Amino acid sequence: MKGTWLKGLAAGFAALVGVAFAGAAAAQTPDEIIAKGKLVVAIDTTTPPYGMVDETMQPAGFDIDFANSIGKALGVPVEFVTVTSPGRIPALLTNRVDMVVSIFSITPERALQIAFSIPYAGQSAVVIAPKSASIKGHADLVGKKIGVTRGTGEDGLLTTAAEKNPGIEILRFDDYASLLQAMLSGQIDAMGGGDYGDIYLKKSAQGDDFEMKYVLRSFFFGVGIRKGNPELLQWLNTFIYFQKNNGALDELSMKYRKTPLPPLPVF
Repeated sequence: MKGTWLKGLAAGFAALVGVAFAGAAAAQTPDEIIAKGKLVVAIDTTTPPYGMVDETMQPAGFDIDFANSIGKALGVPVEFVTVTSPGRIPALLTNRVDMVVSIFSITPERALQIAFSIPYAGQSAVVIAPKSASIKGHADLVGKKIGVTRGTGEDGLLTTAAEKNPGIEILRFDDYASLLQAMLSGQIDAMGGGDYGDIYLKKSAQGDDFEMKYVLRSFFFGVGIRKGNPELLQWLNTFIYFQKNNGALDELSMKYRKTPLPPLPVF
């Protein structure tokens, strides 16, 4: 009996320790983040110009600068956790991070699991292919291999297109870098991506330039947090509103995208 009691005590203690560690990144209000002394943010460093690695092998890009500005406003340093697109929501739900700043498109499906701030940036999801390819719409993708980054907006849009247009083959990659390499090597015929980026500065295996063929949909990016945290959400919305109106977001866009931000919706 004594051994059983001791085992139970040890198990209970381990559970308490586990909860303590799980809660380390689970700060849910601005005051708790400030008290913790750091802001833990999930990013993706394979999606330039929003997230990438600079010459010193440190995270850089629009999202990284924006996340650092959030930390600065709270008066705490930012600790980055690198995730892939499919890993963004799990990083929040398992309390690994306080928020996600990673070209996180606002969608009804994702909003069933997490909460989004108001938009801080946006882009159009498009189909990209070599200039020599005659592609004007979904029908022209039949018989072709189309690459996407798994879990992205263009993944969902092109998957739906493939269901309605049998013969479109979708190849999914875990990160943008792998998708880009497949495009450059000719492993795929076209890809879903953004309406800007370094793909447009490169050439295909046959020496062609790449170009946008047609627009799939415009997306807007929000900061993702766990649901049921109105104080943090209200603070984030206020911060983004302020950054939008003082020109800071446009400055980031010009720095990394070389173009002003598209008009951001208000909701």
